[in-house]
Amino acid sequence: MSDAAGTAAEKAKALELSKVERHIFLCVDPAKPKCCEPPVGSESWRYLKRRLDELGLANGPAGGRIARSKADCLRVCAEGPIAVVYPDGVWYSGMTPDALEEVIQGHLIGGTPVAKYRIPNS
Repeated sequence: MSDAAGTAAEKAKALELSKVERHIFLCVDPAKPKCCEPPVGSESWRYLKRRLDELGLANGPAGGRIARSKADCLRVCAEGPIAVVYPDGVWYSGMTPDALEEVIQGHLIGGTPVAKYRIPNS
């Protein structure tokens, strides 16, 4: 089964999904902004995308090992933007660009969750 956009298998191969070690989801532009104002989430998303690209970490043809996805809502509607990193299952609040940089360096690169932003009981 194929269409003009290609198959899921072709897309996965092009994105080099088999190389992904971690995946960060960021609540960016919820339909009902409860955790943060949309401009704050959008700024954080742009920062995350740019930094992963700059560091050569973004998955895709360049061979990066970190996937990123924007989410409408991660259901923790307080102290956002909210992020979650898989497969570790670590949840973070307050993901402004400065906080994201600490998570990128400490968790995504270093492998150690950043306690300062980690949501307790998650």
